[in-house]
Amino acid sequence: MRRDNLTWESEFVLLGLSSDRQTQAGLFVLFAAAYLLTLLGNGLIILLIGQDVRLHLPMYFFLCNLSVVDICYTSSGVPQMLVHFLLEKKTISFTRCGTQLFFSLALGGTEFLLLAAMAYDRYVAVCDPLRYMAVMSPRCCTGLAAVSWLVGLVNSTVETVVTMRLPTCGHHVLNHVACETLALVRLACVDITLNQVVILASSVVVLLVPCCLISLSYTYIVAAILRIRSTGGRRKAFGTCASHLTVVSMSYGMALVTYMQPHSTASAEQDKVVTLFYAVMTPMLNPLIYSLRNNEMKAALSRVLMRSSESKL
Repeated sequence: MRRDNLTWESEFVLLGLSSDRQTQAGLFVLFAAAYLLTLLGNGLIILLIGQDVRLHLPMYFFLCNLSVVDICYTSSGVPQMLVHFLLEKKTISFTRCGTQLFFSLALGGTEFLLLAAMAYDRYVAVCDPLRYMAVMSPRCCTGLAAVSWLVGLVNSTVETVVTMRLPTCGHHVLNHVACETLALVRLACVDITLNQVVILASSVVVLLVPCCLISLSYTYIVAAILRIRSTGGRRKAFGTCASHLTVVSMSYGMALVTYMQPHSTASAEQDKVVTLFYAVMTPMLNPLIYSLRNNEMKAALSRVLMRSSESKL
């Protein structure tokens, strides 16, 4: 197609989940409640880790980073989604669409990389406990977190640029709840080979490589746990990894199936489910998984509540 026939839209129309007003009202209440729980749960984790010196450990440093990512990630799309539930015409400008895409990709990629850093932390804790504090020094933890954030931002910048540069030639209706890479690529009226290569490369960097590192870490962890003779020792060792392993399984499973296959015939409805799962469910469930299965977090909450009650007396 000739260059002078190519056009870029100034805004997009999002079809959302449903056009029925009653259904949208119900969805507004549901997602608003989930968003508030996400903010409260992750905010509480950040508060507890910041207030309790007993939680100033590598594991909780990464958990604090993860909670920050979850708050920012869900805030990059859910508030707009809630507003659209109340509007008949759901539009988003080109600039806002690109901004939303950038932050969702950056924060999503950072979360996957942080989970890999947390897997390394658990590997050192189980396989080399005597040298744990020496290996997982503040400098090492800060470096791992910084690399996770940096790679997430760089990856997002590249993918956002190659996605938003695509002309749509008058097509401006996105069958989605947010500005998402695959939905935008479907509107393109030019060759998308470069985009497919970038999507695949991005999937390798933020999904496949971290997933392999996590799998390798847990291979060594399981081998180390099996060498422990006492049942109580095995249970304690596995308990230190159970929460992280649950979050990893939940986070990586659907993402690998979806984004490692850019040529797949996955429907737009399936893409919506994946987006909602990562934007709403995962950030809401992460604090519950880490707090309900973690005695140290429960104890920290009790100490903070006791100090708060004592200060009022």
